[in-house]
Amino acid sequence: MKSNHIFYDFERSRGRIDEILEAKDTSYEEVEKIPSRDKLTFNNGFYVTKTSALFIDIRGSTKMASDYTRPTLAKIYRSYISECVAVINGNTSCAEVNIHGDCVWGVFDAQYKSQIDGVFSTAAELSSVIDTLNCKYKKKGIKSISVGIGMDFGRVLMIKTGYDGSGLNDVVWMGEVVNDARKICAHGNRTLYDKEIMVASDFYSNLKDENKSLLTWNQTRSCYHGNVVNTAMDNWLKQNGCK
Repeated sequence: MKSNHIFYDFERSRGRIDEILEAKDTSYEEVEKIPSRDKLTFNNGFYVTKTSALFIDIRGSTKMASDYTRPTLAKIYRSYISECVAVINGNTSCAEVNIHGDCVWGVFDAQYKSQIDGVFSTAAELSSVIDTLNCKYKKKGIKSISVGIGMDFGRVLMIKTGYDGSGLNDVVWMGEVVNDARKICAHGNRTLYDKEIMVASDFYSNLKDENKSLLTWNQTRSCYHGNVVNTAMDNWLKQNGCK
């Protein structure tokens, strides 16, 4: 949110706090499908019961700052973020795409198992996009990047936050689905024993058998994991000498 420098009014601040804290609990409606942003106010919220969250972030990103010049670093991040956003946004069940540093993540409608399998397919596309980026990076003398990808399924709280009357606001997603997907994402490719894609148990249980067979149980992380790619994209990489 870009600042608009509205002068802080302590008296109005106290009133805003009271209005938020005194909002009725019944203003937080339980729904299965992610509603439009337009239905959110500063006094309501939605408990969405059937959602999926997917996170992807780079391993060892802190060290990258010392490995490259600033223009090269900018090119790496721009190419990585642009393609991750494009893949996640391309899933028709995706409701929101967010960027936090080198972490890109999405929230998806997941009323049907086919939608959960679709999120899993998005993860496979992301894995192949990283392979494509690394192929391009190699030609420019840039080291390969490694990522973790995490997914979970369940319930999330959707609220509008910011400063009422200022034009500064955003949608915030809260709950175990988001927290757990972020947490297991951080384990992807963390050690030699951790594979790239990490899948929480609730997400795994809703996958079709074909997709389940691509994953194994990771005892240390208490989730399922695997290295899964998009077949068509992977074939292109092989045909063009990238693998």
